[in-house]
Amino acid sequence: MAVFASISSPVSKFTRFGVLAAAIWGGLAGIPAACARETTDRGTSIALAELPPQGQQTYRTILQGGPFPHEKDGTVFGNRERLLPRETRGYYREYTVRTPGASNRGARRIVCGGQQPSRPDGCWYTADHYASFRRIVP
Repeated sequence: MAVFASISSPVSKFTRFGVLAAAIWGGLAGIPAACARETTDRGTSIALAELPPQGQQTYRTILQGGPFPHEKDGTVFGNRERLLPRETRGYYREYTVRTPGASNRGARRIVCGGQQPSRPDGCWYTADHYASFRRIVP
């Protein structure tokens, strides 16, 4: 492969693998986010009634301003995945959606954006720990 052409022979297999992985990652890193951003922009949504019962409860609790069961609930969500519309830091907040049978917070979250947490401009649901989002339609 061309990636290995410039690597001298004493370089270990692990280093070569790292270089190859970096080249692949560097070339593909933007693809998932771009695809997901297109999906978000097209308006992939979920009706509030379609959320699992725990998600509906979390949404109601957000609008009531709490109290929330987890310490991280209501903390700033950084949108590092860039799957939600770009906003200034502090705009988004995350909330746990309880997962029955899970011994930890699980993967389900609601992320809401806006200046007033109990009156969000919009909220999104993720069932896969921020790998994808669906805008909640009340």
